[in-house]
Amino acid sequence: MIETNTSRRNESLLQVLNVQHKVTTDNIANADTPNYKKKSVEFEEALRRIVENGTTRELDMHRTHPKHLPAKDLNSSVVPYRIVENNETTMNNNGNNVDIDREMANLSENQLMYNYMVDRVSGHYNKMKNILQSLK
Repeated sequence: MIETNTSRRNESLLQVLNVQHKVTTDNIANADTPNYKKKSVEFEEALRRIVENGTTRELDMHRTHPKHLPAKDLNSSVVPYRIVENNETTMNNNGNNVDIDREMANLSENQLMYNYMVDRVSGHYNKMKNILQSLK
């Protein structure tokens, strides 16, 4: 495939947004579960560093010895993320801290970001397809 740093970053961001969707829907599904603590996905700081540097190289794993096995995982995300559980607050008397209104807003925002990134990624590959077709 024809791949650039930008396309790798955008595809990786789609993976992260997919994980964020799953975490948010889990929060919504457990809004009434006693003692459930909401979870969130943190990735914005790492994404900011990637965008500012213009490269994903600093986040790639490197071999420090020639006898080490390559650490390249094709399914790994270029944009690193982590799932964090928030234990600091309580919204309800049952120990649950899910704010259903905030989670629904987060879900809507995430869906808009996901749709935007799908358009960006598909646009990249459509552009490459058009370039290759024009070479015929």
